[in-house]
Amino acid sequence: MAAKAVLTISSKNYGAWALRGWLMARLSGLDFVEKVIPPDDPAMKAEILLLSPSMLVPALTHNGIEVWDTLAIGEYLHEIKPKAHLLPADAKARAHCRAICGEMHSGFTSLRSALPMNIKSRFRNFKVWSRAQGDIDRVFAVWKDCFAKYGGPFLFGKTPCMADAMYAPVVTRFITYGIPLDKASTAYCKRIMELPAMQEWVAGAQAEPDEIDELDAEF
Repeated sequence: MAAKAVLTISSKNYGAWALRGWLMARLSGLDFVEKVIPPDDPAMKAEILLLSPSMLVPALTHNGIEVWDTLAIGEYLHEIKPKAHLLPADAKARAHCRAICGEMHSGFTSLRSALPMNIKSRFRNFKVWSRAQGDIDRVFAVWKDCFAKYGGPFLFGKTPCMADAMYAPVVTRFITYGIPLDKASTAYCKRIMELPAMQEWVAGAQAEPDEIDELDAEF
């Protein structure tokens, strides 16, 4: 009997990249166990504080294969679990999905720096600086385009896919910082947060006792 896959993650409260990889694995249906690195581990702080350009967390070990970097994990999961449709079946939609996933992977640095993921907290009347607002507006434009092209309720149709996993931490940020949303974005954020996998992740975040001092100092 083959050993279960192992997904190495960081904090569920603060770890945006960890959430992306973990949610992809959940959506794929892969049977895996979590390995959580401790709060004082340098790899964890590098991920959470955006200090490492090459993310070694999350990392997936499956059948003797090691895959790190969130996009690589998503592509690998799509290969081994094609029926989960982490990527759309249509070639044009699949290319579009990869493009917006890549945009999140390499961009939106102002948003991610100014509004760190912090699921347990709420910051009302939070002042968003102009560069971060530009990133927020771009997220809304990406979502609006996807809803118009694929009809929702998720970014590429009726079921959540890799793109939804990539943008899920942004959904939590919008809630944490009270970002004003239009009707369609409000409905989408609600839909993401109602996913059983997201509810599982949030419950784990709420149960975490540890705080990261460097993040608290940012606010």
